[in-house]
Amino acid sequence: MASHTDLPTDAVRELIEPVGAMSGRLPAWLRLVHWAIILNLLGQWLYGGWQVFVVLAPDGVVGPMFGAAAKVPYELMMARRMYALEAWVAFLGLAVYLGVTEVLPRRSGS
Repeated sequence: MASHTDLPTDAVRELIEPVGAMSGRLPAWLRLVHWAIILNLLGQWLYGGWQVFVVLAPDGVVGPMFGAAAKVPYELMMARRMYALEAWVAFLGLAVYLGVTEVLPRRSGS
């Protein structure tokens, strides 16, 4: 039999009980939309990084371009910049969305 010291206090209970968007207070279809948004933004971020660092990588360059950037054709550099911008926008969107739907509710305790 558990003693009163084994039972979680209110502070511990707040830490272990789920809160925020995934607490079960949302209907299943809203949780599905929530995860679809997260996976979409994560996929866009990964796709942009893949395009910049793998697909549009100049021949013979692995990682940061440094001095090789001066030898890259203008069209390739602009394509890399557009995909990099797309990746940053997706990353920022994901960070803001997670901050508003997951982090903020946990901090406010609602």
